[in-house]
Amino acid sequence: MVLLALGAQGGIRLLVDHADRGLLDWVPGGFATCLTCYAVLTLAGVLLAGWGSARAK
Repeated sequence: MVLLALGAQGGIRLLVDHADRGLLDWVPGGFATCLTCYAVLTLAGVLLAGWGSARAK
């Protein structure tokens, strides 16, 4: 859930303000690279949260 929250929040922030790269400021590359990293974090968060929810049942 933490990855999901950080990825989604960071991606939205980046879309609103292209200069504010947040936690991924250290990643080399431009806007597209940073947005892709946030999308991967969000996807990983969704997959892991779904897996954890299914496993808890």
